[in-house]
Amino acid sequence: MDRAHLLLLGLPIFLFCSDLFNLFAPPPPKPAHHHHHGFPAHDHPHMPPQALDFPTQKMNGIGAGNTVLIRFCSSCSYKGNAVKTRDMLLAEFPGINVVLENYPPTLPKRLLSKLVPVAQVGVMGLMMGGEHIFPRLGYAVPPPWYHKLRANRFGTISTTWLLGNFLQSFLQSSGAFEVYCNGALVFSKLQEHRFPVDIELKELVSKKIKTTEILNGEGVGF
Repeated sequence: MDRAHLLLLGLPIFLFCSDLFNLFAPPPPKPAHHHHHGFPAHDHPHMPPQALDFPTQKMNGIGAGNTVLIRFCSSCSYKGNAVKTRDMLLAEFPGINVVLENYPPTLPKRLLSKLVPVAQVGVMGLMMGGEHIFPRLGYAVPPPWYHKLRANRFGTISTTWLLGNFLQSFLQSSGAFEVYCNGALVFSKLQEHRFPVDIELKELVSKKIKTTEILNGEGVGF
C-alpha cells in the first residue's frame, strides 16, 4: 500500500472521527468561579440601599412593547439574512424587541441524520474486511457487487464519505425563515419559497405592532 492509498484511507477516517467527536461530545463546562483566599475579607458596615431620584423618563418608540421573533435555519447560513432583517426592524421601529432563534428540521430528518455516520462506518468496514463479515452473516461467498466495489475500495470509501456528508447536511437543514410579530406569523419562507423584501416586511409588521407609550411606569395603548 503506497502513500496515496494511505492518504485516501486515512483522511476519511480522520474526518469521520472528528465528526463523531463533535456530534456526541458534551457541551463545554461553564468556567468555575475562582475564589481568592490569599487576602482576608474586610468587614464593611452595612449600608441600607438608597433610592436614586431620576427625572421622569418618557419612552415613545413606535415599537416599544412589541416583540418580533425570527426563526431561521442556522445550518443553511441564513444568519446573515436574519441579522440584516433585525437591524432593519430596529431602525424602522425604535424600541421593538427582535429575537433570533434557530428553526430545527423535523424529527424524522433529525433521526435520519444520526444514521448517516453509522452507514458510512458500515460501508468503510465492509470495504476493509468484507471477507470476514459475510461468512459471519451466513454468506459463504461474498456477492458479486462486493467484488466490484472492493476492486476500487478507496474510491468507494471516498464517494461514500462525500455523499454521506451531503446527505447529512440536507437532513440537518430546514430551509426556514419565519417571522412572527407578537406571536402571529407574518411571513413564512416555507410557504412563500422566498425571502421577504424589506418594504413588504415593514408593512406586515406595522399591521401587527401595538403602539405603546410608557410614562411613569404605566403603559397606555393606542
